[in-house]
Amino acid sequence: MITVLTPTYNRASFLPGLYNSLIRQINKSFVWLIIDDGSIDCTRKIVEEWQKENLISIRYIYKTNGGKHTALNTGIAYVKTELTFIVDSDDLLPENSIDIILQYHSKYKDMEGLCGYSFLRYYPDGKVNEAYFPQDELIDTYVNARINAGIEGDKAEVFYTEILRKFPFPVFKGEKFVPEDLIWIQMSGPYKMVHINRCVYISEYLNDGLTRSGKKMKMKSPMAMTKRAELYLNSKSINVKTKCKMILLYIIYGHVAKFSNKELLKRLGVKGMYLLAFFPGMLLYYFWKKQYGVENEKITD
Repeated sequence: MITVLTPTYNRASFLPGLYNSLIRQINKSFVWLIIDDGSIDCTRKIVEEWQKENLISIRYIYKTNGGKHTALNTGIAYVKTELTFIVDSDDLLPENSIDIILQYHSKYKDMEGLCGYSFLRYYPDGKVNEAYFPQDELIDTYVNARINAGIEGDKAEVFYTEILRKFPFPVFKGEKFVPEDLIWIQMSGPYKMVHINRCVYISEYLNDGLTRSGKKMKMKSPMAMTKRAELYLNSKSINVKTKCKMILLYIIYGHVAKFSNKELLKRLGVKGMYLLAFFPGMLLYYFWKKQYGVENEKITD
C-alpha cells in the first residue's frame, strides 16, 4: 500500500482533476490523504462528497494555515502505509502510476540503505520535466544523481514513510515556504534512492502556485532559504560549481533574515568562499531587495 499525500490550500477548483486521475488508477492499493492547510473555499465539501462516493479510500484532515511544509509534517505523522507519495493538488497521475511504483518497490524493497524512489514528471504535452536520468534504475544519493549530475527540474519522489518521519521540515516563525530539497539533502547523507526513467506524475504549474511565485516567495522565507544554502555549502559531497551559486544565495538570504556576518560565518565550514563572494553577494542582495519589494524585517525562530 501507498499513501498519496496531498497538501492543499484553497484549491477546490483544481482537486477534481487529481481526484479523477486517482479513481482511474488501474491499481487501487493506495490511500489518498488530503491535508487542508486552512482553506476557506469549498474544499471540505467536495472531499466529503467524494468520500460518500467511496470509489477510492480518502482521508481528510483540516489544520490552521502554516504553509505547505507544515501540512506535510502533519500528513506524514498520519500516514499508515509503508510508502508516501507527495502529490500537489493541481497535478495529475497517469492511470498506471500506482502500479508502476508498487512494481519497482516489490523489486527493491529488501535492499538496505534506500529511502525511496525517484521517478520522472512529465508536462501535460508529454514532454519530460527537464531531463531523464543518465542511467535507468540508477542507485545513488540525491546529491550524486541529481545535483552533481546536473539533472534539473522536478521529479516524482516516493519515500519510505519511516525514514521520511526522521526528517521533518523545520518551521520558522512567520515563514510559509520551506524548499523540499532542504530535506532531500539531509537524507542524501545516509540513504540512497532508485532513480527510474518512468513517468508517474504530470505537472500543472499554476500562475499563483509555489513554483511560479519565484524569488519573491523565497525572499519572504529567508530563514528557510539560508538554512538550505547552509546545508548545501556544508555538504562534503556537493560539487564546487553548485557551492559557488549557493554561497551567493547564502549571503543574500542571510542578510534578508538580518543575520550578522559573524553569525553567517560561524555556521559555515567554507569561510574562505564566503569572504570571496561577499561583495558580489551583497550587490545581488540590494538588487533583489529593491526588485522584489520585500521588507527587510527581523525574523526569528
